[in-house]
Amino acid sequence: MKNVVKRGEQKVSNKIDPKERLKIQRQKMPEQNPVERRKNFDQVNFGLPSEIAELEAKRCLQCKKPACVPGCPVGIDIPGFIKLIAEGDFVGAARKIKETNSLPAVCGRVCPQEEQCETPCILTKRGAPVAIGNLERFAADFEQEQGEVKIPDLPKSTGKRVAVVGSGPAGLTAAGELAKLGHKVTIFEALHKPGGVLVYGIPEFRLPKKILEKEVNYVKSLGVEIVTNYVVGKIETLDEFLSNGFHAAFVGTGAGLPYFMNIPGENLNGVYSANEYLTRVNLMKAYLFPEYDTPIFRGRRVAVIGGGNTAMDAVRTSKRLGAEHSYIIYRRSRTEMPARIEESKHAEEEGIEFVLLTNPTRILGDEKGWVKGIECLRMELGEPDASGRRKPVPIKGSEYVIDVDTVVVAIGNGANPLIPMTTKGLETNKYGYIVADLKDCATSKQGIFAGGDIVRGGATVILAMGDGKTAAASINEYLK
Repeated sequence: MKNVVKRGEQKVSNKIDPKERLKIQRQKMPEQNPVERRKNFDQVNFGLPSEIAELEAKRCLQCKKPACVPGCPVGIDIPGFIKLIAEGDFVGAARKIKETNSLPAVCGRVCPQEEQCETPCILTKRGAPVAIGNLERFAADFEQEQGEVKIPDLPKSTGKRVAVVGSGPAGLTAAGELAKLGHKVTIFEALHKPGGVLVYGIPEFRLPKKILEKEVNYVKSLGVEIVTNYVVGKIETLDEFLSNGFHAAFVGTGAGLPYFMNIPGENLNGVYSANEYLTRVNLMKAYLFPEYDTPIFRGRRVAVIGGGNTAMDAVRTSKRLGAEHSYIIYRRSRTEMPARIEESKHAEEEGIEFVLLTNPTRILGDEKGWVKGIECLRMELGEPDASGRRKPVPIKGSEYVIDVDTVVVAIGNGANPLIPMTTKGLETNKYGYIVADLKDCATSKQGIFAGGDIVRGGATVILAMGDGKTAAASINEYLK
């Protein structure tokens, strides 16, 4: 591998004239052929080869006032790590990222960089922005593959103990940051594997679980203890934690309570929430049945209701499970669809059928109680609603039926009520989410902090991680 410079050695200059930088086109990420990948759960994107990563990194103009950094919720030194890649110091680049982000291999795969750090890139004025997400993934993967993961020097123990509830992106980030500040941290996870939505919600073809496991192990190597199969609120409450030796607690339990449409037929066999469908496939590995004893109904004609990333994950999963027809039913147009552009593009390439401006009104069943169809109503777009998207308006008399045998509802999730129900004095809003000031993630109850989807509602992995960082800094100040 050429021009690889390890940390501590003299860097290769690799200087390039600014005008020459502007001539370099954005480098494309190699990926599986759509015809092949829709039959397997292997990673869709292969990652950047080192030569291509260096070339892409050289596109960065190294702005004196980089607009990309404020767009990153965890404050990565984006020009700094990209400069190291351009110089061939790939391990140094990974360590630069890890100064502020403990999960770079995850973020490089699932974060919406196109909406956050890449959009403000000055190169968008001339064409395509620097591929920041692809470069972050490259550096993180290189460090792991070379066995160069280094544990930072940790300070002397403060003697303070912090309980973190939930091992998703918010919890892992908060725990890692607190450990680096010298605190003793224990994560309590209700499921049998850590990772939260990263392990149960995101498919193998987007985020391989071996990659996630390595990221979790890095957090554990900082001294963080992870206790699985532990349902806080049932086995022990937050108040009991604070009475039994913990000095503070962070709640990062996410939003895992599935929403349904409340239309007739949702109780039929063959109707799943996206949470159950993806958890069976991802965490419980139903796609490897009978090697793993977690069966799932492999529908031939599958309808997924929704237009977000979760809907895309579910519908692309159904295609890989053998569906002949996999439909996305969404009540607005493609323009208003909240899913990442890359995810909807990949879905279309894989043969997913988009049924747009369409709203389900009822699910039809056969005499044995199994799904046989879904009745829909055509829609047209009216004026923008509170979300800023044009409001869908029904077209009278436009009902029609799509023949399906499986329906997956992916219209969002709510807050699990267990923690608020078992914690006196913890304020929630009308939707059941914990009320916390996102400037410091403090809640109404002293010593308890919260962040991620349990506060924001359904948001992104990187926003949850940003809350974890904010909460860790606030807890550190509180413990002082």
